[in-house]
Amino acid sequence: MKQNRKTKIGLTLTAVLLSGLLVFTSFNRDEKLFLIDKNLDIFYTLVRELNLFYVDDINPTDLVKTSIDDMLESLDPYTTYIPESEMEDFKFMTTGEYAGIGAVISKHDKQVVIAEPYEGFPAQKAGLKAGDILLEVAGKETQNLSVEDVSNLLKGPANKVVSIKIERPGQKKKLDIDIVREKIQIDAVPYYGMLDDETAYIRLSNFTQNCANEVKKAFVELKEQHQAQSLILDLRSNPGGLLMESVKIVNLFVPKGSEVVSTKGKVKQWDKVYHATENPIDTVMPIAVLVNRGSASASEIVSGALQDLDRAVIIGNRTFGKGLVQTTRDLSYNAKLKVTTAKYYIPSGRCIQALDYSHRNEDGSVGVVPDSLISEFTTKKGRKVYDGGGIVPDIKIDLDRISSLSINLMRDFLFFDYATKFASEHESIATPEEFELTNEIFNDFKAFVKARKFSYQSETEEAFNELLKTAKEEKYYEIAQAEFEQLKIKIGHELDKDLEAFKEELKEILTDEIVTRYYYQKGAIKSAIKEDKGIDKAKETLKSPAAFSNIFSKGKIISMNTNPRPVYPGEYALTAGVYEA
Repeated sequence: MKQNRKTKIGLTLTAVLLSGLLVFTSFNRDEKLFLIDKNLDIFYTLVRELNLFYVDDINPTDLVKTSIDDMLESLDPYTTYIPESEMEDFKFMTTGEYAGIGAVISKHDKQVVIAEPYEGFPAQKAGLKAGDILLEVAGKETQNLSVEDVSNLLKGPANKVVSIKIERPGQKKKLDIDIVREKIQIDAVPYYGMLDDETAYIRLSNFTQNCANEVKKAFVELKEQHQAQSLILDLRSNPGGLLMESVKIVNLFVPKGSEVVSTKGKVKQWDKVYHATENPIDTVMPIAVLVNRGSASASEIVSGALQDLDRAVIIGNRTFGKGLVQTTRDLSYNAKLKVTTAKYYIPSGRCIQALDYSHRNEDGSVGVVPDSLISEFTTKKGRKVYDGGGIVPDIKIDLDRISSLSINLMRDFLFFDYATKFASEHESIATPEEFELTNEIFNDFKAFVKARKFSYQSETEEAFNELLKTAKEEKYYEIAQAEFEQLKIKIGHELDKDLEAFKEELKEILTDEIVTRYYYQKGAIKSAIKEDKGIDKAKETLKSPAAFSNIFSKGKIISMNTNPRPVYPGEYALTAGVYEA
């Protein structure tokens, strides 16, 4: 999602850097101030000379922005510069609120399309559908505009009309639509409900402002109106957000006064311990928290604190391992700096940061905490837990790695395009709980993929081609040419065979895409719940008091983080270029 001259730059950066320098001796402070002034002077004269003499025209704003971004990237991925032009996106990240039409847009085949209209908001109420191509927005053609530019055109003052022209796949006539912008508030809790007569389920997708109240409201309703006896809190793929919201959510389930998290950084005056300050609403109901490698930051505070306080069983996969705290500082010209100021520590005393950005490898890469530096801590009841990165679940679930076939089908928008075609041919489908993707639909999808002349290389083939290239460069290919050719045949793939081999995985992704067309995000969650290994394991654990209680036995070891967090090729690239509108 989503500068000016010497004096302004110098004052801004000096003020920001000074906040962390006060703890040094007078000698160090004066030395560092001199180095700051010296290097800012060099930077200013360099930009001035480029502007005067570079062979082509330069954009000073873009040039300085690039230099700032590269400088901050050398520190960590979370320390970022936010210019005034990106302030709306920053506000959305922290509040979940913006003014626009209420949709997700993305680039597809050089066209900007509606990826998903939000249920109940202007885009959906105006009849926009996923797959609609945005031809014009506010009188401007979108053909040569970036997704970000189109997003900015669709956003604007609430209660004002924005005119768009769209092309709908399967229809020849282009449609002109006027949409009245509204304030868009995305629910942090996209779905909650009862999974059976006893088990409540709450899905929390981010930690935006007031999300704790949304969780509280959902829980109270499920407990009082549906007599819930246990709770599953789903934090999978929740990237985190506001620290205080995580503290408030933990406070719902632990006694007043309990320590939830603490922060420690360079400026000791900013170090703080956060406690549960309110009376809880339930301290005895069995709770299971679902996490995965996409659960980060505030998600790790909630799951880690509930684990350390022996209040909930954590189920799933090791979490991301983001234990760094960011503070927003004001800069000149309405810009901001989001800067890492501390690390956070959960009640046992462990820090869950996985990567050490301050001590990089010789090649500049970032290493994980080595096993030799991993320390042991204990939970409230005496279980053994370890630092070194992320929250290790009490109950681990084998991580289903998505296939190269699925990743490439996503990248080529083939799931998306087929769902668009399907929705144009079927006015309605069964409810999310009842919809089944039949073999007939899947065979039609296979024919659709082949008709689009889809082809791809598996990761094994890509690695083999690199090996082949190196072998030829180093003159080894001729020595073992026959073996190379045999291996090439053995690891080769056939599309028909792969489509059948990964049938269940493909059906699951396609089901999600189709159900979203008719029932939006809430419907997709309802549909996915039917066959979810994490939810099934959580229900099984919660329904067995003996098994649940045994998890919290004194001396029990929650295994060390001996392996770095796995990152699979393409796992994050699939969401690149997606914007709110």
